[in-house]
This record gives sequence, C-alpha cells and structure tokens, in this order.
Amino acid sequence: MSGDGAQTVCVAFAELVALLAAIFERHGAPANVASILATNCASAERDGAHSHGVFRMASYAATLTSGYVDLHAAPTIVDASPSLLRVDARNGFAQVALAAVKETAVAKARATGICLVAIRDSHHFGALWIDTEAFAREGLVVLAFVNSVKRVAPFGGHKPFYGTNPMSFAVPRKGHEPLVFDQASSAMAFGDIKMAELEGRPVAPGTGVDRDRKPTTDPAAILDGGALLPFGGHKGSSISMMVELLAGGLAGGQFSFEVDRSAYPTAQTVRTAQSLILIDPARVYGEDYEARVETLAEGLRDAGQERLPGDRRYANRREAERLGIPIARKTMDELLALRDG
Repeated sequence: MSGDGAQTVCVAFAELVALLAAIFERHGAPANVASILATNCASAERDGAHSHGVFRMASYAATLTSGYVDLHAAPTIVDASPSLLRVDARNGFAQVALAAVKETAVAKARATGICLVAIRDSHHFGALWIDTEAFAREGLVVLAFVNSVKRVAPFGGHKPFYGTNPMSFAVPRKGHEPLVFDQASSAMAFGDIKMAELEGRPVAPGTGVDRDRKPTTDPAAILDGGALLPFGGHKGSSISMMVELLAGGLAGGQFSFEVDRSAYPTAQTVRTAQSLILIDPARVYGEDYEARVETLAEGLRDAGQERLPGDRRYANRREAERLGIPIARKTMDELLALRDG
C-alpha cells in the first residue's frame, strides 16, 4: 500500500482482494465465498466501475448480517441436457453458483456449440461484465441477463415495476482484449444514482421522476418514492421486459416486482435470477471468427469510434496494475473499520 498525499492510498489488487475477503469473513462469509465476492468487488474497483466496487462493501456487510442470504448455500446443479445447465443457488450469491458451474458450462458450449446456464434463487450485486469477460477469454461469445428489485417505471407507467435489469455481451478478439459491454436497461444504474445522491450532484434529464411522477434531476427525489426511467423510452422498456423474462422468468426466479425484503430491512442485495447464453463461435462460423470480429472493430475505428466497448475499463486496469488502485483515505478507513469491527 502506498500513499498519494493525504487524501488517497494506492493498493495492489491482491492486497485489496485480501482486505475485502477479510471483511466478508468478518461478517459471516466462509472463506471460499469471501474470496469469490472479494475478487469480484476488487475487479470492479480496479477497472473503474466504482459504483460496483468498494462503494458496495457497507451494503454487502449489512446484507451478510441481515440473514437474508444463505452464506453457506451449496448450489444444486442439474445437467438438464447437452446444452442446458439449471442451477439453484439456494439463496446464495450468483457469483458463487457461477463459479461452481463454469467449467462444465464451457465444456458443454464447446461440445454442442451452445450452452444456456439458468441460475435461480440467487443474489447478484456485482458488475455483470466480470461474469461475461471471463467466458470471452475462453474463446466464447456470451450474453448475460439479471433482474433486480422494482425501481424502474415501464414506458407509459406511473410506478416502479422493473429492476434496472442489466445485460452484458462479450466476444473474443484476435490479438486484443475481448469486446465487452455491460449496461442497465434503465437510464442510469442504481449504484450510479446512489453515488450521485451521496455526492450531492444532479443526474441527467430523463433519468427519473419524483414521487409525484414529475421529471427530476435530483437523485434523492428519484430514490425517495420516485422511479428511474428506462433508457430510450419504449425501447429500453421492452429490453427490460426481455431481461425479466430471461432471468426472473426463464431461470425460475422472482420477477423484480415480486421481490419483498421487508422482513430484512438492512438487506441490500436482491434474491432473483440470472441467465447466461454461451456460444462457441468456432462451431457456428469457423475457427477464424475472431478475425471476423476484427473486421468489425477496424470498421468502427474507420467510422470514427475511437473507444470500443471495454477499452476504458482495460486502460484503467493497466493503470491500476502499474500504480495500484487508488482508494480515498476516508474510504480506506471505512473499509478497515468494517474489517476490524
């Protein structure tokens, strides 16, 4: 750990993982669960996705001690067909269930060309691209969908119904990092609007409405009885519906509007579901598919798109590997307090 003046410390990735794992264990997680969640959270912080990084640790701690999540749940895996894995996380974390099934899922995708992984009764509190990038590095094309708790009004609706319902897509590239995007179906991700509220800054017009259903740029008003809006009006609303049906519906979890945490008032995670579709491009297009991807990437560059999906994340990662992950001194003190109780 190194200091950068009085306001920031720079932490090596492994050091941050160890600190976060200690916090998870301090709040009841067994070592294997703590390691998976800590690596996920530290990866988000390292790559600049701050709304899914250490910002979430206090919420994780509150959830872990609430009794809402079964920290010792062993996922049940059903090998339903040559191209289908059904996973019951049994009220545990989705990342833990996915880690348990990853090797089998990759093998199935390579054997048949495609594999659907349907995870139910799971909590997902991290950045979705962390899930998809790992599969792209195995040479697979992957789509992932997860629903949440109701925070987003449907197009033309007047109250929260959908979750922010993110989706992620990743594809391998020849000689380059995978192309990866991860985006909410709402105009802004929930973590980002929470950060805006804490920092006292407005959000863009069209992000949400207040409790009287009037447009507002005040994140506090959106969060206090208001609602987020889908991006792109009816188009984003349709995509949010698709995510609900692929995750909460197809995988067998709760829909966002069905989630009820009232018995666990301190819990922050959401007990819903996740679906992933893994495709082996070598079986569909051929062994030179990655070269085909490069044709598209080069075309985008020629068209003037200087930054491709994932580029900023990878640049942040390289910088963090060189200099360490910058953490505000105040935030580091809060993390140490969570670790030490």
